Amino acid sequence: MNPLHAVLERKLVALEPSLAVVLPGGQRLGSAQARVTLTLHDLASLGHVAQGEIGRVAQDHVEGRVDLDGSVRDLMAVATQMLEGDPTLASTDRGPLGWWRGIARRSRSLAQHRADADARQVQFHYDVSDDFYALWLDPLRVYSCAYYREAGMTLGEAQQAKLDHICRKLMLREGERFLDIGAGWGGLMLWAAEHYGVQAQGITLSKNQHAHVNRVIDERGLRGRVTMELCDYRHLPESEPFDKIASIGMFEHVGQALLPAYFGKIWRLLKPGGLLMNHGITAGGTRNEQLGAGMGDFIERYIFPGGELEHVSHVLGAMSEAGLEALDVENLRPHYARTLWDWSDALERRLDAARTVTRDSVVRAYRLYLAGSAMSFEYGWISLFQMLAARPSRRVGDGSMRGAQSQYPFERSYIYR
Repeated sequence: MNPLHAVLERKLVALEPSLAVVLPGGQRLGSAQARVTLTLHDLASLGHVAQGEIGRVAQDHVEGRVDLDGSVRDLMAVATQMLEGDPTLASTDRGPLGWWRGIARRSRSLAQHRADADARQVQFHYDVSDDFYALWLDPLRVYSCAYYREAGMTLGEAQQAKLDHICRKLMLREGERFLDIGAGWGGLMLWAAEHYGVQAQGITLSKNQHAHVNRVIDERGLRGRVTMELCDYRHLPESEPFDKIASIGMFEHVGQALLPAYFGKIWRLLKPGGLLMNHGITAGGTRNEQLGAGMGDFIERYIFPGGELEHVSHVLGAMSEAGLEALDVENLRPHYARTLWDWSDALERRLDAARTVTRDSVVRAYRLYLAGSAMSFEYGWISLFQMLAARPSRRVGDGSMRGAQSQYPFERSYIYR
């Protein structure tokens, strides 16, 4: 046997669950009873497996150079053992050239997040197929971290709990003007209008989401109380500020270089004393631009082009620089791991149906994306934070000027009453 093959075979058999690799000529490395088998159609893929470049292996699978036999849960258990080192330590701003790489990153971020580029990138992801997303999302099509307030909750129940958790944190009141930036398929703003009586406005760059939500608005008789616009957040008029603003699973698309402008825009859109909920994915490491082992490149190429993750400390810094006061920060990382596994399991049950509504390469990419993201949240390589903030006002209810005022009561019990 080839010495390299012998070394790799010993490594494969030691994995738990075990992994087998079938080479292009038919030679099998690893256990005959392996629970996961990768069949290679290109010998170059063997190097990616041997080096633990799991993002490259995923790319090979999407492009048909590697076939997978076995469950994605078992595959992810194997993948964590194949990694060479901590993927959050991959950084482009370390070492003697770190300062130059940081400048290059900022320039790239600015270029990637022009308004026209953001629209293309959002549509690449969210306009894959509404029917495809409907196969594995909950009935409200909430495409963000759920909140499993009780252990036995279903995905649908946990998504409703999340929507209500956000509305309670924001202290939504009847008649208030509420803005949802990046409103998705409308779950939050529709919930807020129907359960809290707000006047809700949502914006998206996804044509599919825009059309879907406007149909739902008419079906539920909410026209006049809820509006959904195809609009970039940068283009929103500032003449009539909102009482409350939510940005759920959106700021990951903003870009590191534009975070100050993003929070500055929100500050201008928010009434003095009003509240902001900024909910989204953050980096697990403090200095990594993306995950190593090819995982970040895979996400960029097949899932979220232009997506950039920042550590929560950097996000809070940008928020504070814009004049927003951070009030309450909640880490929901384990909730997102469970959400993603629920999505992954739902897609696995509907693979045949999925392949009838979109391309097989998309199904392959999303199988690995959902399961791989669940694994990444479990290991803390990425995280999820809800950041409640306010635009402080010096004016109190009687019109007098005193300190930094907002609607926040500076105690948490109001959320759970």
